[in-house]
Amino acid sequence: MNIAVLGTGFGAYHAHLLKKMDGVDRVVVFGRNESKLQKLQEELHVEITEHIDEIMRDPTIDVVDICLPSQLHRQFAVEALENGKHVFCETPVCYTLDDAQTMKHARDRSGKKLLVNQFIKFDPAYTYLHSAQTENKYGQLLSLSLKRETAPLWGDLGLSSITTNLMIHELDFVIWLFGRNASMSAWGAESSDKKQSIVRSHFHYPDTHAEIVASSQMPTSYPFTVGYEAYFEKAKLVFQEADSHGQTESFLWEYTSSGKNELVLQPVNPYKESLRHAIQCFTDHTQSIIDVDHAVESLELALALQKQLARQ
Repeated sequence: MNIAVLGTGFGAYHAHLLKKMDGVDRVVVFGRNESKLQKLQEELHVEITEHIDEIMRDPTIDVVDICLPSQLHRQFAVEALENGKHVFCETPVCYTLDDAQTMKHARDRSGKKLLVNQFIKFDPAYTYLHSAQTENKYGQLLSLSLKRETAPLWGDLGLSSITTNLMIHELDFVIWLFGRNASMSAWGAESSDKKQSIVRSHFHYPDTHAEIVASSQMPTSYPFTVGYEAYFEKAKLVFQEADSHGQTESFLWEYTSSGKNELVLQPVNPYKESLRHAIQCFTDHTQSIIDVDHAVESLELALALQKQLARQ
C-alpha cells in the first residue's frame, strides 16, 4: 500500500511508524519546510514533495494520512476522497459539525474509508477496561473517572478549546463504553489570560456515571498524566501513566476481595496500532472502531460541553 503523509510536524512521527510497518510499500511526505523534508528523506528514505497536488493527482497513492492543523482537515480529506484515496486523519477530526458532515458526505460519495486516529481504543489499559466491562468480568461498571492533565505546553487550551483539543480521546472512550444516551453537565475555570483551563464533566447514564477531569494548567514540574479509576460491583481498577522528560511510569492496579494485584499488560504503542488497524481496514475493506462516524460523535459531545462551559 502506498501512503502519502501530509505534514512534517506530527507527520514525521507517522512517517517513522509507517516505514517500519508491514503492508506499506511506499511513503511520500508533503511539507512546506524544505529542511525538514530533506532530513526526513535522509533519515527514512521516504519520497518528499512540496506540492500537494502531486499527491492528489498520483493514481498510485492509496491512502492520504493527514497530520495538518485540524482546521485544514476538511479541505484535504474531501480532496483526497474525491481523488479516490482512503483517508487517515489526526485528531480532532475538525472543529465544526458542518465540516464533519461535509467530510462524511465526501466519504459516502467516494466509496472509500475515512478513519480518525482515536488511538485510545488501542491503549492496553483502556482496552483492558473495555473488555472487563463488556465481558462483565467484575460485575457492573458503576462509575468511571478519567483524567488527562498537563502543564501549559500545548498552546491555547482555554475553555473554548480544551474539550476538542485535550479531552477528545476520553470523550471517545466514554461513548465507546456507554453510548450517547447520557445527560451531562460541566464546570470549568480558566487561567487569567484565558489560554489554559481545568474542566470537570459528568455523564449520567441510567445505570452508571462517568466523569472526565482535564487540566492544561498544572505546574511545570507536573508530568503529563492520564489515568482512570473504575468502580465495579466486585472490584476497582486504578490506572495511571505519567510522562516526564521522556521517562514514562505507569501502573494498573486491580482491587478485589482476593486482594490487591498489579496487572502487567503487554506494552503496545497505541499510535502504531491505530495506524496498523487503519491499513488493515483499508486493505480488507472491513469495519473500523475508528471510523469518522465515531469521531463525529465525540466532536458533537465536545462542542456540547463547550456550549455549557460558555454559559456558566
